[in-house]
Amino acid sequence: QVQLVESGGGLVQPGGSLRLSCVASGIIFRLYTMNWYRQAPGKQRELVAAVSSGGSTNYVDSVKGRFTISRDNVKRTVYLQMNSLKPEDTAVYYCNADFNRLNYWGQGTQVTVSS
Repeated sequence: QVQLVESGGGLVQPGGSLRLSCVASGIIFRLYTMNWYRQAPGKQRELVAAVSSGGSTNYVDSVKGRFTISRDNVKRTVYLQMNSLKPEDTAVYYCNADFNRLNYWGQGTQVTVSS
């Protein structure tokens, strides 16, 4: 079965950094666009960053210049390097795999930015 397993979340002070990882199994990883979404309390889930099968990346404006998405097709892993974190980055972060009509989600990892 398909599994997307996130890790790397936690509590960090404003200005700090975290790196999220998502390991995929049960899919042909290299074919999928890999996305990171987040959902803050009381807010809709939003797309934070995406990396296509060809390596093209996109970011929501609020994280440009601070977050970097990358993928390792050999390790079947997608990463989200988050620098200069702000309290408004606090959310549950979800890994998502998308290819044609196939779409899968991880269970989420909590990121809390607070002093």
